[in-house]
Amino acid sequence: MNTTYSGYKCFIIHLNRASKRKSTVDKIVSDMTLETEIIDAVDGHNLSDAQLNHHISDKKLFNPSYPFLLNKGEVGCFLSHRLAWQKIVDQKLIGALIIEDDVKIDKKKFYEGLDTSLNHLDNIGYIQFQVRKIEKYSKEIQNINGIKLLEVIPIPLRTSAQIVSYEAALKLLELTKKFDRPIDGFLQLFWSTGLKVKIISPSSVVDITNELGGSTISKKYSKTLFIKRTILRSLYRIKIILYSKLSKNMGFIFK
Repeated sequence: MNTTYSGYKCFIIHLNRASKRKSTVDKIVSDMTLETEIIDAVDGHNLSDAQLNHHISDKKLFNPSYPFLLNKGEVGCFLSHRLAWQKIVDQKLIGALIIEDDVKIDKKKFYEGLDTSLNHLDNIGYIQFQVRKIEKYSKEIQNINGIKLLEVIPIPLRTSAQIVSYEAALKLLELTKKFDRPIDGFLQLFWSTGLKVKIISPSSVVDITNELGGSTISKKYSKTLFIKRTILRSLYRIKIILYSKLSKNMGFIFK
């Protein structure tokens, strides 16, 4: 391990039954300069009703209310990230890179973004390496040789790769003893959580989910239910944008 990264680790969240992703995990390990540990992901499909009820809140915790019930895959994903946060705390790390098992990294460029992230991690706490295209609503905080640290409103979805500090991990564990929405939706709620999520761009992290056989979380719906969910999701996204802009521009806090 590069001594520059002493006090940091990389955790790769890997679902054992997703055998097609094992070679991807091995590739990340071989390309990774940080000390690396593979976390056995929580398989939501194996959770009992009692286990699900233990983690899912029976009431809405934050505004805006999330319009859907969590599926087992989403619960498993959330709990898997909680395992990573707990490891950061238990191992008393300065911070950790948490990567899901459906991405690949461009190691020639990735470490420039990693170094920039680590320089700001103490102040920010949570920095995404986004696999999605960054929307236009962003503010450039720093630009070093084309590696940008951005503030994006609303905070983009996805938890494919991110750097999380010890302090942020502690806070996240406390805030998510119970949860009412998927993890990436929760991370958008900075007006309630106080988390300062920022973005590295370009991230040099690429989503290859489709190449690996598709998502292990998504659920198929009938045409009628799909249309209904599409409408509800669109309305929810509008609310997220409004809450984000009001909170950022006017300092509103929504409990």
